[in-house]
Amino acid sequence: MSTSVLLEAPQFKSTQTPLKSAHLSSQSYVLSIVSLPGHYAASASAPANTIDIFDKTTLQGVETLSGHDDATTSLHSVENITGLFGRSLISSGRDGSVKIWDLRSNSHSIKMTNLGASRALLCCDVSPDGLTVVAGTEMQGDDAFILYWDPRRPAAPLRTHGSTHSDDITVVSFAHAELGMPRNTLLSASSDGLVSTSNADEADEDEAVLHVGNWGCSVSQAGWIQASSDAKIWAASDMETFSTWTHELDLCQSLDIRSPVLHAVPDAPWYLHNTWSVGHVGVVRSLLWDHESNVLVTGGEDTKIHVWPSLSSESRSDEDAMDVDSNPRKRSLNRDDEQEGKRAKR
Repeated sequence: MSTSVLLEAPQFKSTQTPLKSAHLSSQSYVLSIVSLPGHYAASASAPANTIDIFDKTTLQGVETLSGHDDATTSLHSVENITGLFGRSLISSGRDGSVKIWDLRSNSHSIKMTNLGASRALLCCDVSPDGLTVVAGTEMQGDDAFILYWDPRRPAAPLRTHGSTHSDDITVVSFAHAELGMPRNTLLSASSDGLVSTSNADEADEDEAVLHVGNWGCSVSQAGWIQASSDAKIWAASDMETFSTWTHELDLCQSLDIRSPVLHAVPDAPWYLHNTWSVGHVGVVRSLLWDHESNVLVTGGEDTKIHVWPSLSSESRSDEDAMDVDSNPRKRSLNRDDEQEGKRAKR
C-alpha cells in the first residue's frame, strides 16, 4: 500500500527559532557536523577546508583545526582508535591523507598517507576495534583503490585493493557488532554503481570480497541499517533514488525520491510532527541528530550552524503516534514542498 500524502500529527508544530546559533570562522559552506564529548565539529568547504570546534553548551567557537591542504571530504566521530577507547575526530581529504585529531594540541596526532602514490581520498572509517583505518580514493586513470592502514604504523597502507570498484569510491563503512556481521566486515560503494561488502582482514582481494550488488547508477551515500529483519544496507544515488539491500546484497527496494511516496503499513501510519524552518538562507548541507543532547544541529551554505529543540515527549510517544484523529489534516508532499525542505528561507 502506498500514498502520496503525509498526515499531520495532532501535536504538529513548526519551530522557527533555534536554541543557539553560530557561524564558521570562515565564510564557507558547512559540509559536515559531528558530535564529540562536550563539543561539535564542523568541516568547512574550500577554500578554507578547516574544521571548527564549538562548545555544545554555548555554541561558541573554541578552536579551528587546519583540516586538509585540499578539500576535507569526510568527518567522523569514532569510539576507538589504536585500541584506546574514547571518542576521537577523524577526517579525510583530497590531499591524500587521513588524520586523527587531538583537540588538546590543536593538531593531528596521527596522519595516514600513501607515500609516493598520493591520491585524493573521498571517504574514511575506523574498524570497531580501532586497529584498522580504511579510505576510498578518487579514480585516477583506470584505478580506484580501497586503502587499509594500521594507525599505529601510519606512514604507508598495510594493503591496497584495486579491483573491488572501477570508479570513485564514495563510501567505506565498517559494520558494528550489533549488526551480527562477521568481524571487520566493510561496506563500500562507488560511482561505478556497485555496493560491496569485504573482509577487511583479508589481504587477497579476490578472497576479501564477500558480496556485490549492482544498482546500475552512481552511488553517493550508503550505510548499515541498525533495526531490520531483512534489509541491512541502504544506499542513495546521484540520481535522487534510494535503495535497501540484504546483507548478501540482494535488492529489497529501489525508490525515486524526487516524487516522494510514503510506503505505509496500515497499523503504523506516517505522521509529520515538526518542521524546523526560517533559520538558514540557501541550502542546508548538514544535519546531525544529537541523541545525547536531544537536539537537532543544522549547517548550511550561509556558514551558519543552528541548534534546534527536539520533538516533545508527547510527539515521540508510540501511544500518541497511534492515536489517530478521525479526520486528520493532510500535508501534500509536492515538488514545492520538496524544494522548501531543501532550502530554508529567512
